[in-house]
Order: sequence, then structure tokens, then C-alpha cells
Amino acid sequence: MDKTIPGVALVTGASSGIGCATANTLRNAGFRVFGTSRRAVLEKFDGVTMLTCDVTDDASVSKLVDEVLAETGRIDLLVNNAGIGLLGGAEESSTAQAQALFDVNVFGVIRMTNAVLPTMRRQRNGRIVNLSSVLGLIPAPYSALYSSTKHAIEGYSESLDHELRSFGIRVVLVEPAYTRTSFEENLARPDRLLDVYDAARAAMDAILRKAIEQGDAPEVVARAVLQAATASAPKRRYAAGKRARQISFLRRFVPESAFDKSLRKQNGLPV
Repeated sequence: MDKTIPGVALVTGASSGIGCATANTLRNAGFRVFGTSRRAVLEKFDGVTMLTCDVTDDASVSKLVDEVLAETGRIDLLVNNAGIGLLGGAEESSTAQAQALFDVNVFGVIRMTNAVLPTMRRQRNGRIVNLSSVLGLIPAPYSALYSSTKHAIEGYSESLDHELRSFGIRVVLVEPAYTRTSFEENLARPDRLLDVYDAARAAMDAILRKAIEQGDAPEVVARAVLQAATASAPKRRYAAGKRARQISFLRRFVPESAFDKSLRKQNGLPV
């Protein structure tokens, strides 16, 4: 990607949190930025054009991309940030709830990616940055389904990158740890709660809230996205923040049994 002319960026889930910080960071770096939200945004976002899009709807995604292309004629960067969380025992979610989670976090990414690829291939240039998580690298008790979506994004992104390099397109992962956003306030809850998980679920909720309070600012993740978006020779993945880098390192080099014991201890589970 030509660093002197950053180009046109499209950021999903840009109304708040990481998406909003990313849109602003890209704008400040010189990109012409289009952000999306599922519902119309009343507030004005200086320098960022906000459009509505439901990433679970093919027609909505197609309409969004057509709008951006009608305005600019090109799309140089797609940041797939839109996503939702789910906290609870894996057994507590119905298959329908699991499918709904995957429809946003995985198939939403696929829909958006497929929608911009024809344009990027014609341009012979483009960058796709997918927001993963350290939970795409490690086990996540009581977030098994959410973690599964991020593991899926890891495999999809790395494989797709190999397919697209010959077209001048790169696919890169950004992996945050806990980030100070309203993520925990918007977590979905299991649709068939079981008493047997009440205590552990409540304990995990408390751990999550504390971790987010002590987490990185969204701007830390946004800077990692900018780095992933503009590097002339991008790395496959970018850990966003000190804790994310530590977790990535430990997962790669610490023996499995030791990592397992440490993870259970940190999550308040019997070792």
C-alpha cells in the first residue's frame, strides 16, 4: 500500500470502542474513512462518514460497498471490527444462539471480505485487517463459543492471505487482549441458563469486568490496526498492547501443561 496516499478505508462497528478509535486513527493518518454501525448514528463523527450496515445481511453489506464505491471509486482498506461477545458455559447456549454469534463474528467478516475483494482485485491492491483476539490463541473458559469465533477468524485470515497475495492483497490479524470498552456491558447471555454454572459464570463475569477495567485503551488497538494497515511488508499478526504480546509469547513457548495450570489459576478454576 502506498504510504503517501493511504486511500479509502472502511471500518465496521465504528460507532464506539475499538472501531471508533480505529476510524479516528486512520482519519488522522490521512485515510478517507467510512465507518459502519448497525443502526443510524445521530452523533457527528468529524471526518468519518458513518453509514448503516448489518453484517449479517447480504443485501445490507452489498448496499454499503456500493455506496462507498459510488462515492470514491475504490476501497483500499477493510477493517473487520464488528463483533459481539457471549459469556457463559458452552452448554448453556442453544445451537441457534451459537449460530447467531458466528453469523456476526465469522460470517460477517466473510460477507464483508467477499464484498470488497472484486474491487481490490481490479485495483491489484488492498489490505484487509481482521480484529481477532488473544482468545483466538488460547482457551477461554466460559467464553468457549466466542473464543471459537476468533479461532475461526485466525484460520480463515491466515489461509486467505496466501490465496490473495498474487493479487496484491494482504490479510492481516490484530489481536487485542482486554480493552477498556463497553464490551462487557453488551455481552450476550446464554439462552438456557443452568443452575450448575451460576457460581462459575458469576465469578468469570467479575474477572472479566476487572480485566477490562485494567485493560488497554482502544487507541492502543487502533495504533496496531494502523501499523497492520500501512506496513509495506505486513506481519501475519499484530498483538495489540503489552498484555497481548505477553500472552502470545507465553502461548508459543511455555509448555502446554504449565500454560494450562496458569490459565486455570488466573480464571479461578481448580488447578
